[in-house]
Amino acid sequence: MLSIQDQIKNQIGTAENILILTKPKASGDAIAASWGLFHLLKSIGKNPTILESDSQKEKLKFLPAPEKQEREIVGARDFVLSFNTTRNKIIDFRTENKLDSFDIYITPEKETIDPRDFSFITAKFKYDLLVVLGCQNLENFGEMREKNADLFFEVPIVNIDNASANENFGQINFVDITASSLSGIIAELAKTHWEKFTNSDISRCFLTGLVSATSNFQNQKTTPQTFLTASWLIEKGADQQEIIRHLLKTQSFSFMKLWGRVMARLNWDEGRKLAWSLVSIEDFVQSRSKLTDLPVILEKIKDNFSAGRFFAVLYSESLDRSVALIKNSETESLRDIQKIMGGEIKNGHLEVIFEGKNIVEAEKEFLEKMK
Repeated sequence: MLSIQDQIKNQIGTAENILILTKPKASGDAIAASWGLFHLLKSIGKNPTILESDSQKEKLKFLPAPEKQEREIVGARDFVLSFNTTRNKIIDFRTENKLDSFDIYITPEKETIDPRDFSFITAKFKYDLLVVLGCQNLENFGEMREKNADLFFEVPIVNIDNASANENFGQINFVDITASSLSGIIAELAKTHWEKFTNSDISRCFLTGLVSATSNFQNQKTTPQTFLTASWLIEKGADQQEIIRHLLKTQSFSFMKLWGRVMARLNWDEGRKLAWSLVSIEDFVQSRSKLTDLPVILEKIKDNFSAGRFFAVLYSESLDRSVALIKNSETESLRDIQKIMGGEIKNGHLEVIFEGKNIVEAEKEFLEKMK
């Protein structure tokens, strides 16, 4: 029986037009992995397309971006209006695109046309394969999946992930929960099957994903295999120091001010292995920071408390509406918290809204439920 890696190689080998997908607001590792895969597929003669993501665009602008990116899935399938010319030839045609219609004018050899000679044919999708990176389930795609249900149902899916919560929704599922990063998984595929096609642009993308996922090989995700993969990518032309300069550069002054306020209020519950902090509306105003800074701060709290199991930042959206962002070291436990608190899992953290509660009331309810 073929290994999963060999199955992926064969599936890619038989495909021509390949769509690469990551979930909205994907991590730096997922975006870097998707970019590296795009360049790898091009180098082996495929025609890849990637769904554009703005979540890491500024952060990864030093990398070679894929030249074929789509904002949304459009025109994924052709439809054919066929005319049987056995009894009546078509000698000319033209089209006209009107405000509310698209008209096709045909000129038959004979004056009359039998409507029975027309047929409407559903053609195949323009993509032969979907490669989905870092998505635990297809619900991650939300409205995009609903609008393109047939695409996800009929086109083969290669599902690559390193999260234990992955629901194995693909025809081929490569879910390695021991892997430090998505980039590392795909880099190993490249090393095994397409080493001679792996150039410096490809290796830069994959090494960037490794550095991003492991905080420059310093967090608990780092394994001996991580270093072996990184060493190979450096041999293939990736410049680790360049990546560190761009990826781990000093945060903005506003971010650091907010980070300082969060750390000043940081609480630790030894029994529950829970670290949490509060952020007020005034904190955002005084630091001139943004809500989008909070997931990064939450990740930094997690990285700095290796003994912790749960990490949270609670912030005020208004005087009577508060939100908790909750992260953990075990994805299964995050789903258990979701069952108790509700909310929605987004990009590796749980977002819970406390309607009608100020930040102090929300903290009290949060701690009660965490028991």
